[in-house]
Amino acid sequence: MNTDNLRTFLLLVKLKNFTRVAERLFIAQSTVTNRIAELEREMNVKLLRRDTRNVALTEEGKTFYEYARRIVEMEDACISAVRGGMRQVRIGATNAVYEGALKERVLQGIARGQLYRVTIGHTAGLLEMLWDGLLDAAYVYQDVRRAGYSCRPFSQDELILLVRSDKNEFPDGIRQEQLQEIPCAMCNFSLQEIGSYLRELFPAGHVFPFEVDNSNKVKDYLAAGLGYAFLPRGMVLDELKSGLLSEIAPLDFERMLIPSYCICRTEDEELCFPADVPENK
Repeated sequence: MNTDNLRTFLLLVKLKNFTRVAERLFIAQSTVTNRIAELEREMNVKLLRRDTRNVALTEEGKTFYEYARRIVEMEDACISAVRGGMRQVRIGATNAVYEGALKERVLQGIARGQLYRVTIGHTAGLLEMLWDGLLDAAYVYQDVRRAGYSCRPFSQDELILLVRSDKNEFPDGIRQEQLQEIPCAMCNFSLQEIGSYLRELFPAGHVFPFEVDNSNKVKDYLAAGLGYAFLPRGMVLDELKSGLLSEIAPLDFERMLIPSYCICRTEDEELCFPADVPENK
């Protein structure tokens, strides 16, 4: 399967316009059309629905898209590894783990001349990329055991309640029953344990004013002074140090400890960052 055709297909899905794809690739529009037609002949299915205004994936096209993306990423990784001299380390991490435990290490590595390719995503997608050989290591809030792979503790964080400092109505701490009275955001960290912990702090059926699956968006909510939210401490060290955000102590409930893990192929352990916690913790 010609990867030029795959790259053209992926770009067309992104831009949704044959003319724009042709301009971006500096090729004739007929070449774009022919490349897509060749892919459809190879697969013997229609990958795209198209009219004069729109291009959309068929159901078969949606399935094909994921495989096409992986094939192109694997080709890029192969070329980088073979031609690049120094190996580019491909790491994936959830947003919270990256911000709380990885970001400074990556920046320090870059300063030393190391090469990184970082993917931020959810645990399930990152693990799938790892199994497919698209990542060298995944840093996630999930302990996963699989033959041929290493899974070791990487860091430990804790979930804390935060608010913009000038909006703090609980400087002496907060009780669980008071949580339902405050505008508290709910972040889906793609980790069942965190979701269960947070929801058990609130009454059944509690409606949150803001629910989102990206922890950085929760920081925006806090910085705007719109309410309260739980986040891993490591994500907000700068905001706590500057005084922008304040931590509210729990008075009758416990903070949740959140361990993260580094998962990689056994032979790639030397590519991983050292753990912040003992192996047997």
